[in-house]
Formats: sequence, structure tokens, C-alpha cells
Amino acid sequence: MTVTTKQLLFILENTPASQNIMLVGKHGIGKSRILEDFYTKRGMKVVTLFLGQMSDPGDLIGLPEKNSQTGKTDFLLPYWFPVDQQPIVLFLDELNRARPEVLQTVMDLTLNRKLAGKSLPEGSRIISAVNGGNEYQLTDLDPALVSRFNIYEFSPSVEEWLEWGKESGIDPRIISFIENHSEFLDGEEASDFSENLERTADRRSWERLSQIIKCQEELKDEHKVMASGIVGDKAASLFFHFIQESHLLAAGKILLSGLTDEVKERLKNAPLSDITFLNTSIFSSLREDRQEPSKNQLVAKNLEDYFDFMKEEKGMETISHFCSLMSSSSYPKALIFISKNSPSLYQKVMDTISEM
Repeated sequence: MTVTTKQLLFILENTPASQNIMLVGKHGIGKSRILEDFYTKRGMKVVTLFLGQMSDPGDLIGLPEKNSQTGKTDFLLPYWFPVDQQPIVLFLDELNRARPEVLQTVMDLTLNRKLAGKSLPEGSRIISAVNGGNEYQLTDLDPALVSRFNIYEFSPSVEEWLEWGKESGIDPRIISFIENHSEFLDGEEASDFSENLERTADRRSWERLSQIIKCQEELKDEHKVMASGIVGDKAASLFFHFIQESHLLAAGKILLSGLTDEVKERLKNAPLSDITFLNTSIFSSLREDRQEPSKNQLVAKNLEDYFDFMKEEKGMETISHFCSLMSSSSYPKALIFISKNSPSLYQKVMDTISEM
């Protein structure tokens, strides 16, 4: 069964702790992030174990030692095992990369919630993640182990990632690029592993690229070289071509420097696609917690000047996109910024929407 992010959250909320969950999906699509966020907000500790990195069952169950009183062998508790009796979420990542001897240890854990005779605290959950696809080097899972999980193929939609990206501050140039080229969000299938180490894009890599470029208003050729190592040559090439095709100034310059004569001239001649790109960039950057308080009023004034200019010079077709961003739920922090720092602009937008 294929599920989206929204459906997965419902499943996590309604599945009893006694039932195990297995998520199947490509790497870099946000499985661990969603689990971490979901359970942390509910006060549960998430312990992630990368089973593919374990070479021996002792890495999972702890090292053996002789009990001096009984003369029998005991196992030292592993570093992650909860000793405060508080329930945990045990996230077994890379389950189908684990060695067969490690998987045998997982069998008892998933059925009885025990490791070497020691029980997990009542209410603890076990969730696993496996990679699916011919590009991975995987271990076949025992049907008896598989039967102990509720299995879901996790495939978060592009729209869900875009909504998350806008809220999380992903660089607006990346947001706009994925809106126009969604096929590059999760990249293409990798080549045969033995052939090369070709890099392809995934959601995790776009986030890494955003961390590098979001403070750079102008991107250089050197940034393209860096991007190639993060999202791959093909995605990087198309991304930078996409940016170069948009000839507008960066949103930050307009918000901080205002509408100079040069900017006005460029805006007058800009096609609708460039304007929508700029609007998206502006709304992504309008965050009360990211602006210096002393500059909020300056930004608010320049933003209202931009709105007035666009409405007068470009007409309703162009300004309607600005209003649609304002009325959507995708940019809550921008709405808070405008309503707090520029109530007159807020009213103008509301009036414009009522006229549309």
C-alpha cells in the first residue's frame, strides 16, 4: 500500500504500540525526519539504529559477560537501551541491509519486545525502514520476519515536500525550480552500482544545496560546481539554467533597497513567469523571526511600494498571483509579517481579492 505523508501521520497516530510498522521507500525522502518530528512532539525518544552498519549481533544486544554470582553469561545493556523505563520508538533503519545473523536477533525483538531476555519498556514502538529498488545491495528478508510488520510503501507527494520546504525556509529558487521540474525532486534511478558512483538528486540533497546557497543572492559558476556534487550534473545544470533564465533581481534587494529606476524598468519588461518567481521568493523571505527588527518597517514599506507598482504597471493578471500567495496557507509567516508590519498593504490585498 502506497501512502503519502498525510496518510503516514494518520497511520502513526492510530497504530497500537504493540504493532510494528515497516516503511519501504527510496533513500532521502524524509522517513527518519518525519518519525523524529512526529514522536518528539509527543514526548517520546526516538532511537535510530542503522542495522546495515552492524557487523555482529553484539552491536545490537550488547556484549556478553560472566555473572560472578550465577556463573552464567549475561549481556551488558547496549548504549541505547532505556534504563528509566520510559517507552521509546526504536527505529530500525536499513533493515534489509543487515547481516543475516543480526536479523535473527531482530526476530525476537519484533515479536516479544525483548533483547537477550531484557524487555523494552511498556508502550515502546518498533518501526523499520527498508530501501526498495534494484540500485541497492540488499539482504533478502525472512518471510517470518516480514509477517511481523504492517508494511507501507512511503511515497510523499511533491506538493507535500513543497509545502514543507516553504515552511522550513528552503531557498525559494529551489522551490520554484521543483514547482516547474518536479521530476528532479527524487532524481532518476541510479546506474548499476558496480559501474560508477553517479550522483542523482533526492530531497535530502536539495535541502543540503539550500543550506549553501540561501545566503547567496548571486550564484557563481563555482556554486554550480558545488551543486553538481550534491544533486548531480544533470539536475545542477538545469537548475542553474532555470535561474539564469529569470533575469529579475533577488527578492532581498527589492525588499531592502526598494524600487530604483533600474528595478522598475526591469519589472516593466519582465514576463509573467519571472514575476511569479519573484513573488514566490519574496513570500519565502518574509519571516518575522528571520528579519532584523530594525529593518521590518523598511521591508514593509518597500513591499507595499512593490505591490502598488505591480498593480499599476502590470495589471490584475500579475498581481493576482501575489494575492493568491497571500491567501494561501503555504506562507503563514509571511502573512503574519504583513499583517503586523503593514496593515495597509494587508487591507489592499484583501480589497483586491474581493474585486477579483
